Parts: sequence; structure tokens; C-alpha cells
Amino acid sequence: MNRLNTIWRRGAVSSCLAALLVISSSCSTNPATGKSQVALISEQQEIAMGKEADQQIQQQLGLYPDQELQAYVNRVGQKLAADSERPNLPWTFRVVDDPVVNAFALPGGFIYVTRGLLTHLTSEAELASVIGHEIGHVTARHSVEQMSKAQLAQIGLIAGMILKPELAQQYGNLAQQGLQLLFLKYGRDDERQADGLGLRYINRENYDPREMPPVFATLQRVSAQQQRQAGGGQGRIPNWLSTHPSEEERIRTISGEVAKIGGDFSNRTVNREGYMKALDNVVFGQNPREGYFVGNTFIQPDLGIQIRFPEGWKGSNQKDAVGAMSPNQDAIVVMTLSGQGSPQQAAQQFFAQQGVQAGQTFRTDLGGLPAVARSFGVQTQQGELQGIAAFVESNNKVYQLLGYTTAQNWRRYGDAISGALGSFEKVTDRRALDVQPKRVDVVSLASAMTLDEFARRYPSTVDMETLAIINQADSNTRFPAGAEVKRVVGGELPTERGR
Repeated sequence: MNRLNTIWRRGAVSSCLAALLVISSSCSTNPATGKSQVALISEQQEIAMGKEADQQIQQQLGLYPDQELQAYVNRVGQKLAADSERPNLPWTFRVVDDPVVNAFALPGGFIYVTRGLLTHLTSEAELASVIGHEIGHVTARHSVEQMSKAQLAQIGLIAGMILKPELAQQYGNLAQQGLQLLFLKYGRDDERQADGLGLRYINRENYDPREMPPVFATLQRVSAQQQRQAGGGQGRIPNWLSTHPSEEERIRTISGEVAKIGGDFSNRTVNREGYMKALDNVVFGQNPREGYFVGNTFIQPDLGIQIRFPEGWKGSNQKDAVGAMSPNQDAIVVMTLSGQGSPQQAAQQFFAQQGVQAGQTFRTDLGGLPAVARSFGVQTQQGELQGIAAFVESNNKVYQLLGYTTAQNWRRYGDAISGALGSFEKVTDRRALDVQPKRVDVVSLASAMTLDEFARRYPSTVDMETLAIINQADSNTRFPAGAEVKRVVGGELPTERGR
């Protein structure tokens, strides 16, 4: 919870769309696919779009703070891209600091993999398979083609909670304003095409193509696990199958294409050892140092604060904000940093906004901390919004707490919103403040053993199902002596210790 902005500002998007309307239609042959393709957007425009979004991605999602790991992933990507049909793009390959399992590409050659994805792979060849697939989306210009057909309103968008009343005109779409990154969803034909191109690229670089199908099988296992476990694996972006429809058919197709390559694969690159070395000690799952939930209470250990959201509301923690939404998605409470020097200054700035009507002043402290809290109203095209805005100072930082709903729903939600804002306080429990993230620990086996035996000898802080998925195995899989096997250590939250 540090920053929150939209990836594509409305003005910029409107300008882009307006520009497209005046560009005459053109059709060209794509060098990667060999097929005719509608192309209203030039390569220069494509790169410019990608560069702008790339800066916002880095700011909004954050990059994983391990330069060696970043360099490793970039090296693999650069090698593949250099031998693609569009080698002159400004290719960049970055690791996003997010626990979900995903990878995505922006126009112009800006490609990202999450640390969550990396923890579920077991070799460099598998990593190359994922990156090759994303390179395929770029070389085939899938996003550009869709934009050219006017099937896309925005390339990438972080649709965050509504943080300011002047944005209240968006209230009618509150149900769609989830705290997630809405990536471009390609059609099945595009996905199959990207699969084929990815296979082409890893084959060119002498990677073992047999490492590609297991990646998609792992992604399916992750998705199935998350569907069974409510809230499992949540991050700031969707999981892979939310943006990459990976069906059994695609796995069979890839396996068939690998079989057609034929030949001796014994000299192909897999590099399991090098990959595991790069992966060792990487954060696994949610990082509690960025804030975590204990029930409906959100604790931010680095900032030393907590807030209790209404019971039953769905909470979400982003880089710049933390908040919760009512089960019916018609009321919201959100907390963010105000950037002002005092609660009074923050309140003055807030209530000076056009259309904001200040109401009753409620209190001058929250949790014993200096604060300003007042009711407010905003008239929108969808009707009137009613809420409370509170500004509180702790450890030389001023926080903005907003809770609101429609005027007709205020009787229903007013007490819950007021209670949530009033729960803000400092954290003093050392168990809550000293939490650390789970991390991957790579173990080199001194003797052969099954995964079940490994779990007993080298305990993990994740369940057996997760352990099996990240090692692409099952409980009966037998690893030979010298094999490198992943476990997950640390990261117990206070509730797990009997808080």
C-alpha cells in the first residue's frame, strides 16, 4: 500500500482512440505468422503504448527486489527475442512482485512474469516456454490487431477502488471496479498461435521442447486448487487462466507438436540446477510485510497500523490502498496515504474538491491519534453518494480513510462504515509486527526419497497439495539422490501461532 494510479489515464486513452479513427486502414503480412493482418497502429505507436504502460506497471505492481533474479529472467528472454521475427523491438523482461501465477505481455515487447509463476516452475526450459509464449503474442501483434478492430477500449488498466469522490460518477460500475489488473484477453486462436510461436522460439534456442507441456499442466493444477480454496493465491493481478484459456486440447496440441520435432533431445538445454539456484530464497505467496489480513482486520507491520473492516466484506490489499467492499458491492471502505502534512491539510484538500459537500464533524481523534472526520455527500449522474472521510496521523504519515455508499443505502451501511473508520489504531503486538514472508528453500537430496518422505524429513509451511504442485509431482513421486526439491519455509502469521 504505497501508490495507486490508473495505468491508462482516460485522456491518454481517448487521445489514442481518437488518433486511431483518423488513421486509414491498412493490411500487411505478419512476419511471425505469415498471415494477412489488419494494422491501423504503426510499430512506433505500439512501442510508445508499451513504454507508457511499462512505467505504470512498474509503479503500480512493483518489481521483485532481486537484481540477480531480474537479470537471469531478462537474459533468457533476450536470447529468445533476439531470434524472433521482431528482434529490433525494445524487449524487456521483468519479474513482478506478485504471488499469483501469471505472465503477460504489453505491445512493443514489454514482458512480465510474476514471482508466483517462478516459484511453480522447475527449470530454465520451462521459464523459456512461458516467455516464448508471451513473445509470440507480441511478434504476432495480437493486441495491436484487436485494437485495430476496435475490440479494445484500453490496453491495460488497474481498476482500483474509487478513492476520491470526484470519481464517483463511476459508481454505477462499482461491481467492475475490482482491485485487480484487467489484462487483455486473447481469443483461443491467438492463444494457440502464441503456443506454436513459443515452441518455435524455444526450439530455435535448443531448449528441450518436452518441458513446455508440463508448464500448462501445472498452471491447470494451480487454477483447480485456487477454485477449491476461497481466496487462495490472491494477488494484484488475475491468475494465468483468467487471461490465458489453457484447456486440455492445447496441452494435447503442444505435446503433438513436440512429438513432430523428433530427434534426440538428450543434448537440449533444460538447466534445472541453474534455475533452482536462481529461485532459492524467493518469497512465496503473499508477503505479509506489505500488509496482511487476520480475519477482517488488516495489519500493516512496516507502518505499524491496523484497521478492522466490516464483518463479511471482501478485503483487498494493493500497492497504494487497502479496502473492503460489501457483499452486494454497493458500499466501500478504503484507506490510502494522503500525501499531506497534517490531518487538517488533508481534510482541507479533500473538501475543497468540486462537488464535495461537507457535513457534520464527528471527532478529532482515532485510536488516540490526531484526526479529522466529517461526513460528506456527492451528487452523481447515478444519484447521491453519502459517506465519511477521516484523516489521521501516525508516525509522521497522514492516512485518508473513506467509506461511502448511495444515500438510500446509508441507513443500511452507515454504522458499519463508521465503525470501520473508527477502528484505525497503532499496532503494538510484536508478533503482528515481526511477521516475515514464506520463502522457497531448495534442498539437494542426499538420498532418494518420495515427496511424502521429503515432506516429513524437510517440513514446509504449505500444505502437501501446494508442495506437490510447485515440484510438479505427487506424494508418491520418487526423486533420485542429488535431485533438487523445493520446500517452503517461514511465514507463519500470528493467527497460526494462536494469536
